[in-house]
This record gives sequence, structure tokens and C-alpha cells, in this order.
Amino acid sequence: LPDVDGTEVCRTLRARSAVPIIIVSARDDEVDRVVGLELGADDYVAKPFSTRELVARIRAVIRRSGSAITPDASADDAPLEAGGVHVDPRSRRVTVRGTEVHLTPKEHDLLVHLLRDPGRVHRRSELLEAVWGGGWDGADRTIDAHVANLRRKLGGVIGTVRGVGYRIEEHA
Repeated sequence: LPDVDGTEVCRTLRARSAVPIIIVSARDDEVDRVVGLELGADDYVAKPFSTRELVARIRAVIRRSGSAITPDASADDAPLEAGGVHVDPRSRRVTVRGTEVHLTPKEHDLLVHLLRDPGRVHRRSELLEAVWGGGWDGADRTIDAHVANLRRKLGGVIGTVRGVGYRIEEHA
């Protein structure tokens, strides 16, 4: 963190949220580790470290924090709508101008992600991370294929910003 001290970031995050925090730092003195943990970090990893160890520590922190990282269910379950497309995330039902449309699980998740912030351009890399997760090793063109399928099923609700990504057209 070139512009701010990591301990200050930890302190600020902890004051506002219960999100899990893992400090990854070149500082490996006992005092630095203790201070980080006392400020609210859930774990402290000193460089150098192996990727396998870091992944294991992330999984352990997620397991321990469980409900602390679960988003507000009411916000995630709220119906979404734009351009005549209505999505009920709880039931995973999608309708276009009142007619139910069947989507694959990935198509549904991609549509929900786009609808949560209509009008904003979503980059392919962001969509891959959000829908397929960080472990996706496939080509980012899978997004293009899923968007093409969604357009075929939903109409023109998904727009392209050439060279950047996709967005929901609110008035399609």
C-alpha cells in the first residue's frame, strides 16, 4: 500500500465491517504480527509465502467467519428489473415482458450480476471473477458466448461497450 499504512486500512475496515481481513506483509517481526492481529486482522501472512499456504489460510478464515461474509440476504434476494426483464433471485425465475424464460445457472448468475448495477460497464475480467470465480482458467470469450445466449433469450437488454465490456441497457 504505497499511500497509506496497512494497519490504518485494517483499523478502518474493522470499524466499518466484519469482512474477513488477512494481512499480507513483508514485515515479519512478532510485534508487527501482533499489532495486525490486535487491530482486527483475522490472519497475518509474512512474505515470502507459498500460494498454497495463502489459499489454505483464506479458506480457513472464510470457514471461521461464516456468516460474517454472508451478504445481507434481503438485498441479494430483492427482485431486479430493467428493459422489460424481471429477475427474482430467490426463485431464480426470469421473465421478459411477462413471459418466463429459462436460463442456465451461469446465464442467470451473469444476468443478476449485470442487473445489480444497471448502466455501469462491467469488464470481462470482473464478470469472470464474479460468476466463475477466481479459479477460472478458461478464455474470457466464454463471457461473449453467454452474453450472446442471453441476448437471444432476452432481447436487447445487454449492450456492448466495444473494447471494454457489457452493461444493462435500462431502457431497452
